[in-house]
Amino acid sequence: MSEVEQKPSPDISSVDQLDTDRLLEYLKQQVPGFSGPITASKFSGGQSNPTFKLKTGTGTYVLRRQPPGKLLKSAHAVDREFRVMRALADSEVPVPRVVHLCEDRDVLGSMFYLMEYCEGRIFWDAALPDLDNRQRGAFYEEMNRVLAALHRVNVEAVGLADYGRPGNYFERQFGRWQGQYRASELQKISAMDQLIQWLAEHLPEDDGRVSLVHGDYRLDNIMFHPTESRAIAVLDWELSTLGHPFADLAYQCMQLRMPAESGNISGLMNVDRQSLGIPSEQEYVARYCERMGIDQIDNWAFYLAFSFFRLGAIIQGVAKRAHDGNASSKNAAALGALVEPLAMMALDVINTER
Repeated sequence: MSEVEQKPSPDISSVDQLDTDRLLEYLKQQVPGFSGPITASKFSGGQSNPTFKLKTGTGTYVLRRQPPGKLLKSAHAVDREFRVMRALADSEVPVPRVVHLCEDRDVLGSMFYLMEYCEGRIFWDAALPDLDNRQRGAFYEEMNRVLAALHRVNVEAVGLADYGRPGNYFERQFGRWQGQYRASELQKISAMDQLIQWLAEHLPEDDGRVSLVHGDYRLDNIMFHPTESRAIAVLDWELSTLGHPFADLAYQCMQLRMPAESGNISGLMNVDRQSLGIPSEQEYVARYCERMGIDQIDNWAFYLAFSFFRLGAIIQGVAKRAHDGNASSKNAAALGALVEPLAMMALDVINTER
């Protein structure tokens, strides 16, 4: 995490409070050489798993935990985050060094893990206004390189061959997110219902492509070197699994189609990318294809529409947690208003891209 880019909030609600005394006693037993005292401050960024910066007698760490309270099935999988980052430690995909996973919910009230604190830059604005054209192009090129490197990881070699279920990835994911959306639904949204129906009728056949996918690959989930256009840590692996690589690519491109201010996502809608040195979507996809050794991507409209649907389902879950009183972020309730616009953008993609 970056101390500069993700400033810890001094106002920590009871939902996000850490029992640092109990935590210290536990970590002294589990982490060799660990010492206190512990000072904890919560990062303001992020919507899903509360994340804290820990200053300790040993050094500085990041603690990421599940939110307390009743959770949706398979959501907030911090244990999977820990596992995948540990597996990627020696790969071409940069990740923080993980230190310890605590599955005993009696320690803090929910499962958590500890990882190293990384010094670097996190960018929240997709237009990268503080950089020049050459730098902007270099950062997007680096994101493209890391994404392709992720999708080329030999999952058997890194011990992740069982990290996802076999079968049609999009069929499986559609079933999962439709179920979670319905479980989180606070009111009927006609556009979302139309989108769900279209996706159900246009699920693609399984083409056999399987790779490790991040699930939330975007600019602000990547920490860059303090002075270089080099990624030093890909963060927030909660949604990672074995799946179809085009899902990650379409998800990132979907975000760049969105308005500049879309909750905690920054898009490039109506932005002249060429004038900023940022590649067009066609150029970005072509560069990815070149790296992956493929000619083109067919059925792009489905992949984009599915990405809008999946994000809408995720956001609906955040809104439901806010409704139930156990959301990690104070603006979680407001995010629920984005679900309908996301569904409308997906329907527009269906009507135009095809």
